[in-house]
Amino acid sequence: MSRIFITGSSDGLGQMAAQLLVESGHQVVLHARNRERAVHAMAQVPGAQAVLSADLSSIEETKALAHKLNDAGHFDAVIHNAAVGFSEPRRVATIDGLPHVFAVNTLAPYILTALMHAPKKLVYISSRLHLSGDPSLGDLAWESRRWSGAQAYSDSKLHIVLLAFAVARRWPGVLSNCVEPGWVATKMGGPNATDDLDLAYRTQAWLATGSAASHQVTGDYFYHQQSAQALRAALDPALQDRLLQACAQLSGVALPSH
Repeated sequence: MSRIFITGSSDGLGQMAAQLLVESGHQVVLHARNRERAVHAMAQVPGAQAVLSADLSSIEETKALAHKLNDAGHFDAVIHNAAVGFSEPRRVATIDGLPHVFAVNTLAPYILTALMHAPKKLVYISSRLHLSGDPSLGDLAWESRRWSGAQAYSDSKLHIVLLAFAVARRWPGVLSNCVEPGWVATKMGGPNATDDLDLAYRTQAWLATGSAASHQVTGDYFYHQQSAQALRAALDPALQDRLLQACAQLSGVALPSH
């Protein structure tokens, strides 16, 4: 039995993974954006151990969430599932002045990774759209570029691959991998999505808890429980480190060495 924390588990793929993991006998701690959604999350995942609320668009709230999780004890795995979609028609600034998409999809998982006690396994949810992400890492805050919600989302999903691979390289005692769930019919994906919804959430749970040799991998990118091809640029340690440095500067939190 493993103890697992899942961000963004009040609905969608995070909720489905949580339900599967609870049904399989694991201890699951949920996350929701606010208290109202936290109540909903617990109702949807009977048997979950607890739920914590935090707005991941806020650097302060994300840091506080990391400290609460450390106080709650050790986790065997963390699934970084929370994300916002690609439909924001304009640059929505957070309380910290950052683009909402970047704050939730990129900076929050970085902060949680850096501040939480390292688990045995880290699973980061990306997207095939990371292949269209901008590997220059220029203007992360979208201060000079003309806003594009689709490009901001694609960029953030490239960032999460860079983060997963950087952690795998820097923390040899942690299994850090990325998952592409595919285009599936969730609230974010929409009703016309064509990929396999069942495999989408099962893959993250499979990576978080599997004990077979096929699960003991790190620095890999998975699609439907199979290793898949990530953007070649994401394999570049220098590019990974540039993202880490930018996130450290923006958040005031450095990724520790292990």
